[in-house]
Amino acid sequence: MTRIGVAMLQGARHEHCEAIQHAAHEMNTKVEIIQLRKASDIDDSIQALVLPGGESTTMRIASQSESLLDGIFTWMTNFPERPVLGTCAGAILLANPEGNLAPFIDVEVARNAWGRQKFSFEAPLDITLNTPDKISNAEFELARDKFNHKPLPMATQAAKRQRNTFPGVFIRAPRFTQGSIKCQKIAMLDDETVGVLDGSKLALTFHPELTSDRRFHRWLIAQIIHDNH
Repeated sequence: MTRIGVAMLQGARHEHCEAIQHAAHEMNTKVEIIQLRKASDIDDSIQALVLPGGESTTMRIASQSESLLDGIFTWMTNFPERPVLGTCAGAILLANPEGNLAPFIDVEVARNAWGRQKFSFEAPLDITLNTPDKISNAEFELARDKFNHKPLPMATQAAKRQRNTFPGVFIRAPRFTQGSIKCQKIAMLDDETVGVLDGSKLALTFHPELTSDRRFHRWLIAQIIHDNH
């Protein structure tokens, strides 16, 4: 079974878990989600990772007691071909892991560059990433977990939209420094790049888990299935 680790530091991590389960259902496959809370939760059997949004500085501080980020960065260094999805703060961590580590994506990122919380917004994005189509629909919500957490209900998106547009949700979002991008541009907001792909690392400055469009999570699962064949 496909095993995907989700860093449970902060942000919409439970929504990512639900999005992965939905994406797997849409692809008629099964996944096991490993909730990563400490470095010892990470082992060689994990085939992909999700770094959710939040506040990157807070995530670094929260990680220190259990060395979670150190474990994640070690895993990414040891398995550079395994896919990682980083959203919002997760994109910052990929671009700037700090310490003596080289960036995992070849782009510079500015924190909170769109402004404060009140400047959060939604906008349609042009997507060029090759993602698998849905085979079936996923119409369910996850139950509360042992910590009494439950994902937020995700808003349904308009059915009539162009295939390559995506409902981008930007919340205190970072921005890629446009002149620094040396990897593939896969998501655009007008003339600005808001999503990049660098090898097996997909970094987005928006929150796909806060929509009902699961194409980026389907991409993550598809990379694992492709690598296993």
